[in-house]
Amino acid sequence: MRILYLIPARAGSKGLPGKNTKLLQGKPLVQYTIEFALATANPHDEICISTNDDEVIHIAKKLGVQPPFKRPEHLATDTASSYEVIMHALAYYKAQNKIFDAVLLLQPTSPFRQIADFNKLIAQFDEHCDMVVSVKEAKENPYFTLFEENTEGFLTKSKEGHFKRRQDCPKVYAYNGAMYLISVKALEEKEISAFKQIKKILMPIERSIDIDTEADWVLAEYFAAINNKFANN
Repeated sequence: MRILYLIPARAGSKGLPGKNTKLLQGKPLVQYTIEFALATANPHDEICISTNDDEVIHIAKKLGVQPPFKRPEHLATDTASSYEVIMHALAYYKAQNKIFDAVLLLQPTSPFRQIADFNKLIAQFDEHCDMVVSVKEAKENPYFTLFEENTEGFLTKSKEGHFKRRQDCPKVYAYNGAMYLISVKALEEKEISAFKQIKKILMPIERSIDIDTEADWVLAEYFAAINNKFANN
């Protein structure tokens, strides 16, 4: 299987400005994801950093990865979708006769994925999958703690169920943002929101941090410090 590793790292975050290049334990945030890609990619794979940020490009080059293009500004806005960014990258490589079986989308905002997680992801992927995605077990549960407002202004359970304890409810999962291994064939047929054949790999909460706000960053610093402490002992 030939994989296009795609690292989307646009400039202009509003939730946490400059987060992709912000230092986490002395290392730019995007560097964690680039190093992960370098550690797991095979020689026939391709690592593509899709960015409009000159500082990200500089960091990538220092790590030995040459971004193939500078992302067009119309694909670097708040309204541009991941699907559009993915298809732009695939079209770029297709024009060079480089064809891939799957795209591995790696968001820089999830720095705590591990090689063991990647191996589980690859093991789950087959020709019948649209996508294999990393998830965390959600604390909030639509059978118990999630509600919607009805037309009369009252809260009703998002999903009907007669459970007395949250622990008795069916487990529910949330994408944690770390890894999306996506079939190119599926991408060519439909948008990601239309995927039906999706498998998961489960990651623990402490490695499922998706940094979008200052509060997320503080939590990430805490876990990064712990990881460094154990690595140095």
